[in-house]
Amino acid sequence: MGEYFRTDTDQLGQFLRTLEGCIRDLDEARTALAHVRADQIGTQRLDEACDGFQERWKYGSEQTRKMVDAVSEGVKSNKKNYEEVEEALEKAFIQCSSSGGGAQ
Repeated sequence: MGEYFRTDTDQLGQFLRTLEGCIRDLDEARTALAHVRADQIGTQRLDEACDGFQERWKYGSEQTRKMVDAVSEGVKSNKKNYEEVEEALEKAFIQCSSSGGGAQ
């Protein structure tokens, strides 16, 4: 009966890894662009566009990281709470079943 009351905590863990991966990917893209210069890719205009992107997204990625960190902490907390509830329910069902308190 306890299997009907389960939360997929593995999915919560996967969600956390996805959030962390998004931030890592954004940081890697910004870092890669920081080293690209016009003489490497062709035009001054493109170089200026890359610099503009760096300036705007440095702040944006920092803010995104803060938001993702806050969401991650909430998901971690919920995951832990779900796991604790599942353990308590499992123990309660086992105790109820072993004491003969189950449905007839």
